[in-house]
Amino acid sequence: MSEAWLEEVRWNAEGLVPAIAQEAASGRVLTLAWMNREALAETVRRGEAVYWSRSRRRLWRKGETSGHVQRVRELRLDCDRDAIVLVVEQAGGIACHTGRASCFYRRLEAGHWVAVDPVLEDPAAIYGER
Repeated sequence: MSEAWLEEVRWNAEGLVPAIAQEAASGRVLTLAWMNREALAETVRRGEAVYWSRSRRRLWRKGETSGHVQRVRELRLDCDRDAIVLVVEQAGGIACHTGRASCFYRRLEAGHWVAVDPVLEDPAAIYGER
């Protein structure tokens, strides 16, 4: 497949685009990550989410350590061509490194961020002691 479609994405000054992972079955937003050209191309090639880790400065295959891979069912580019949605099947039901289903587990209540979603698995059990 030609990769001309990559030219249509409006990459930011760092060569990145925000990528929102959404669970296919529920529509729930799981995480926001970043992709560079290589990550997006690799995602399409593999059929599994691959992101750019800004902290590690390298490609990061979602689930490479935890086993909680994101199988991509659909990719969408927004109208401004500067954001991507990945519609995924989340392996293990855990998308967050905190052991929760979603990275968006805090809700604003009376001026405070409150954790409202349970930890499904202890991160130490997922990743080992760090």
